[in-house]
Amino acid sequence: METDGARTDRLGVLLEQFDQVREAAQVRLSGLGDEEYLWEPAPGCWSVRRRDEAGTPRAFGPGEWVMDLGAPDIPGSEYAEVARQVAGGMTVEKIADDWSVSVGRVQEVLSHTGVPEPDVTPVTTIAWRLGHLHLQFAGAWEWTFGERRQDPKLMVDFSPSAAVAVETFWASVDRWRDSVATVTEEQLDTVGFSAYPYSNDDEYPYVNVLAGGNIEFIHHMAEIAMLRDLWRSIPGRPAERP
Repeated sequence: METDGARTDRLGVLLEQFDQVREAAQVRLSGLGDEEYLWEPAPGCWSVRRRDEAGTPRAFGPGEWVMDLGAPDIPGSEYAEVARQVAGGMTVEKIADDWSVSVGRVQEVLSHTGVPEPDVTPVTTIAWRLGHLHLQFAGAWEWTFGERRQDPKLMVDFSPSAAVAVETFWASVDRWRDSVATVTEEQLDTVGFSAYPYSNDDEYPYVNVLAGGNIEFIHHMAEIAMLRDLWRSIPGRPAERP
């Protein structure tokens, strides 16, 4: 259905939102250079690094360059969701397995009262954020429209080259978008249509998964845009937009 040229069906609304974000993101990634791509604006940043230089316990990737990842935990922003999962019948053991934490840690989360303390998370580089988004799109395609076999953590060959990273990122994004455009109304309502690992996508109708994916795209591209703004604000660097 369209109203004055705008789609109003569920899939149409989500695709048009996605397309607007993609258009803005393509502009914001224009002119990204290697130095800026790997710039670490604060001590202890997570980034993409050579395998033998990674300092985080769960750094991953299929090739020479890997993406930093710290020890597993349940962030404060997910405490409420964990409580909802238990209320809905999910076992503490299943939640612990999903988050790769102990049963005791899940029980600690469930016993928490009051507002959780703010999460202490590392600053991440543009390379890390772009890599994170890339594996989300590559993994989402594989575990929805593909063979549902490949581990998303092994699907993206991280690179120190900004040009290579951007080019391969858009290829994954566009493949995913083309496939989403074919989804039917019945599939939108299908629980488990997406079985993306490292998530609970298989517990929700696909329309909800798509909405969450748009939020993820907006969220991380906004962070990348901010890092680009900060990079240009360094004394001695050009202030004009790329």
